[in-house]
Amino acid sequence: MQPGTLVKFGRVDLEVTAFGFGTAPIGNIFREIDEETSDGMLQASWDAGVRYFDTAPMYGHGLSELRTGHSLRWKNREDFVLSSKVGRILKPARKADIDYAPWTNAGRFSMHFDYSYDGTMRSFEDSLQRLNLESMDICFIHDVDRFTRGDEQPDVFRQAMDTCWAALEELRNQGVVKAIGVGVNEWEVCHDALKQRDFDCFLLAGRYTLLEQESLEEFLPLCEERGAAVVIGGGFNSGILATGAVEGAKYNYAPAPPEIMERVRKIEQVCADHGVPLAAAALQFVVAHPAIPSFVAGTRTVEQLERNLAWFSHPIPADFWAELKEMKLLREDAPVPT
Repeated sequence: MQPGTLVKFGRVDLEVTAFGFGTAPIGNIFREIDEETSDGMLQASWDAGVRYFDTAPMYGHGLSELRTGHSLRWKNREDFVLSSKVGRILKPARKADIDYAPWTNAGRFSMHFDYSYDGTMRSFEDSLQRLNLESMDICFIHDVDRFTRGDEQPDVFRQAMDTCWAALEELRNQGVVKAIGVGVNEWEVCHDALKQRDFDCFLLAGRYTLLEQESLEEFLPLCEERGAAVVIGGGFNSGILATGAVEGAKYNYAPAPPEIMERVRKIEQVCADHGVPLAAAALQFVVAHPAIPSFVAGTRTVEQLERNLAWFSHPIPADFWAELKEMKLLREDAPVPT
């Protein structure tokens, strides 16, 4: 599959490219990226046929939305799909008063969680202003998971399913946004949300990968039944499926534990036997599932982006996937590329 291959977005009248551009890095997460590099990556992805771009107010305290809008503002609006998120309000503040961690030299806004009806509407409108675009195609409720909210999660989730949902449903009914969903780090939260409300889509970070397929048991089958699309971010499990089991490899934003390192080593051996780059297998595996139209990847340089694009279309023989399943390194019921 080529990065620019168009795939239907669940039940919605949208098509997205199988490879999506993730904009968290251009929000200066962990370290700074200059304007030239940010724009260069967005233009290089466009030249490669990528037409789906995902951003959020959180990414760089508004910086990611500003940069995304800057790079896309002269493109034909009908030629690309854009998603952003609600759940945080950005308020102007002095840089000296802002806690930026983990972002670096980000936007001059402080961030405040807000899942109220009015807060959702304001967040949506503010995003359009920062993007300098007249519309948003997909809008996700952001970070109502335990990973982000800890012990507050049940109450936060309940509010989001009521007031935040009501605002997004109204925007969808008005035709202001085409698809609404939830963007989190846990498939269980997505599953609960889909059981409660009529969502079109989800953005799931790192929970359906070569290393993790538990979402095949309940969540992804329900998505297929309901026609809900799932965009996967973090498909490298925050690093190890791109770097391999090297010293210091990251898994879920922390040093990979020994059992994960060992499992990745075994996958790498199968990769070596078949001449398949580990990262290519990680990228292509995700979009083989019928409920998953797009893999959203973030990069820090044009060179990283170009490697991801090459991996996405790297030839992989069918017996590679068969051997992974035979060795119990991949679930038997996991769909694989054909």
